[in-house]
Amino acid sequence: MQKANSSDKEFELICVIVNHGLGSKALKVAKKAGVSGGTIVLGRGTADNRWLKFLELTDIRKEVVLMVCEKSTGRRALEDIDRVVKFSRPKHGVAFTMPVGAFIGAGSREYEFKVPNGGEESMFRAVFVIVDKGKGETVMDVAREAGARGGTIINARGSGIHETAVFLNMEIEPEKEIVLMLTPVDLTDRIVTAVRDGLKIDEPGNGIIFVQSVSETFGILS
Repeated sequence: MQKANSSDKEFELICVIVNHGLGSKALKVAKKAGVSGGTIVLGRGTADNRWLKFLELTDIRKEVVLMVCEKSTGRRALEDIDRVVKFSRPKHGVAFTMPVGAFIGAGSREYEFKVPNGGEESMFRAVFVIVDKGKGETVMDVAREAGARGGTIINARGSGIHETAVFLNMEIEPEKEIVLMLTPVDLTDRIVTAVRDGLKIDEPGNGIIFVQSVSETFGILS
C-alpha cells in the first residue's frame, strides 16, 4: 500500500468547550465541514452567579470536543460551529486551536514530527492515542515495551466516519479512551511506531495518534 505524503500539510488540534448536550451537535457540524471525526470528553464548568451559588448549583456540566484535522479544514469547521453555537454570546462556549507536530490515523500517513513555526524543541513530547474503550491498557502495554514510563487513560466518547452506528434512527457514539503520555524526544518515534503497529492504527476505525510539543514539564523524574 502506498502511503500518502503529508509532509506539506499542517495539522491542528481543535478544542471546543460547550454546555452538556451540544458536543455531538458541534461535532456533527464539523464533520459536514470535512473533519473526519472527533472525541468528546465530559467536563465541569463554574458559574459566577449569586443565585446559583445560594442554591449550591455552581457546577455546570460541559463537553470538550477534541478534533485533529488539516489547518484549512479546521478553520472552516470552526466558522460553521460558531454559526450554530454562537460563541460571541455569553456562556455559549469557547474554542481554540493548537498546532500538532504529527498525526496518524486511517489512511497510512507518513510519520514525521514538525516543530511548530517559531517553536523550540523541548526534552519531552505529548503523545495522545485515542482508541475504543478497553484498549487503553493495551496501548500502555505496547508503549511500555517501547520505553514509555507511564501514562494517563481518560474516558471519552467519539464519532468518526468509520465508527458511528445507527439504532432506531439515532446515532450511537461509541465509548473511547484517550491515552496521554509524556515521552522523551529520543524515545517518542519508537513509542509512536510501536503503538501504531501494535494497535493497527492505520486500519479504519482503530484509532488515531497525534503528537504535540511540550514547553515545560514538572514532576517528571529523569
